[in-house]
Amino acid sequence: MTSTAGETVALRAARLNAVILACAQAICGAAAPVAISTGGLAGTWLLADDKSLATLPVTAYNVGVALGALPAAALMRWIGRRYGFMTGALVMGLGALIGAAGLGQQSFWIFALALLCLGLSGAFVQQYRFAASDAAPPAYQSTAISIVLVGGIGAAIVGPQTVRYTSELFLPTQFAGSFLTLAVLALLGVFVLSLLKMPKPVTQAGRATGETRDTGRPLIRIVTQRRFLTALVCDVGSFALMSFVMTGAPLAIVGCGFDQDVSVLGIQWHVLAMFGPSLVTGRLIARFGAERIVGTGLILTAASALVFLGGIEIWNFWLGLVLLGLGWNFGFIGATAMVASVYTPQERAKTQGFHDFVLFSLVALASFLSGKVYVGAGWDVMNWVVLPVVAVCLAALLLEAGPWARSKTAI
Repeated sequence: MTSTAGETVALRAARLNAVILACAQAICGAAAPVAISTGGLAGTWLLADDKSLATLPVTAYNVGVALGALPAAALMRWIGRRYGFMTGALVMGLGALIGAAGLGQQSFWIFALALLCLGLSGAFVQQYRFAASDAAPPAYQSTAISIVLVGGIGAAIVGPQTVRYTSELFLPTQFAGSFLTLAVLALLGVFVLSLLKMPKPVTQAGRATGETRDTGRPLIRIVTQRRFLTALVCDVGSFALMSFVMTGAPLAIVGCGFDQDVSVLGIQWHVLAMFGPSLVTGRLIARFGAERIVGTGLILTAASALVFLGGIEIWNFWLGLVLLGLGWNFGFIGATAMVASVYTPQERAKTQGFHDFVLFSLVALASFLSGKVYVGAGWDVMNWVVLPVVAVCLAALLLEAGPWARSKTAI
C-alpha cells in the first residue's frame, strides 16, 4: 500500500469515527440540556426553604463531569475508547433512572445524586472530541473536532424537546417522564457507540496494540507550557462563564414572570448556538488560527452580558443566550485545538484527563455560585461579573499570540 493510499484509508476511518461520535453526541449529549433546563427548576420545586441551593443539582452534574474526567481517561486507556464510551452511556442510563426515582420520592438529594451520575457520563461525552482528533491525520483534526460537536445540534433539539413533551407524563411528578426517556436514549447511545472502530489500548505488558505507550514527558512539564496555560485559562473562562450565566438564566426567566416553556426554549436556542457553528469552526481555525477564534468567542461572551444587562424582555434573554452559546463554541473549540497542539500521542491521555479535571472542577464551582449570586445579588450582578473575567482571558491570549510572543511550537 502506498503512502497516499494509506493516508486515504486513515482519512476515511477518521471521518467515519467522527460521524459516529457526532451521532453519539446528539444522543448522549442530550443529558446536558435536560440536566440544565430541569436542574434549577426541579431544585426550586423540591426545596422547601433555602432556594439559593436550587442550582445545586446542576452543580452536581458539573462536579460529576470533573470527577469523571481522570477515571474516564484512565478507563479508556485500559479497555479502549469504544468500550469506555459504551460504559459512559450505561452510566447515563443509570443516572436517568435515579433521577426519575428521586423526583418520584420528592427527594432533593437523590435528584442531585442522579445529576452527579449524569455528569460522570458527561465526562465520557467530553472525550468524544479528543477521540475524533487523536484518530485523525493532523490536517483533519480541527475538522474532526467540529464534526463531533455538530452532534450537539441534535442534542440541542433532543434534550429540550424531551423536556417539553415528556415532563408532564407522570404528573404530579414533574419531569419524571423526561428522565425515563433519557434512560431509553442512553441505550440507543450504547448501540451507536458499539459501531466505533478506534485503536486498542496498550496492554499491561506494554505490547503494541494500536495505542502509543505513555513514554512522554512528565505531566508537570506539559501543563506548565505557556500555550497550555493560555488555552486552559481561555477554556475555563469560556466554559465557566457560560455555565455561570446559563445555570441562572432559567431561574431569571421564570422569576421575571415568563412561562417555563420560555425558559426551556431559551435553553434550546442557547444549545443550538453552542453547537451550530461547529459546521464551520474547524475551517475558521484552520484559516485564521485558534487564537483569533478564541478571542472572537470571548468578545461574543462579553456581548451576551451586555444584552442581558439591557433589559428583561424575552428577546434579551433569548438573544443573550444565543450570543453566550456562540461565544462558548468559538472559545471552547479554539482552546481545545490549542491544547491538542501541546502534547505528543504518548502524552495525550494524561494531558486530556488533567485538562478536563481542572476545567470541569471550575465549571462546577461556577454553576454552584450561580444560584448563590442570583438569590443574593440578582441577575444584573451575575452579568457584570462576566466582563472582568473576559478581560483577563483576552489579556492572557494577547500575551500568547501577540507579535511579541515567542514561537508557539510546544513540542
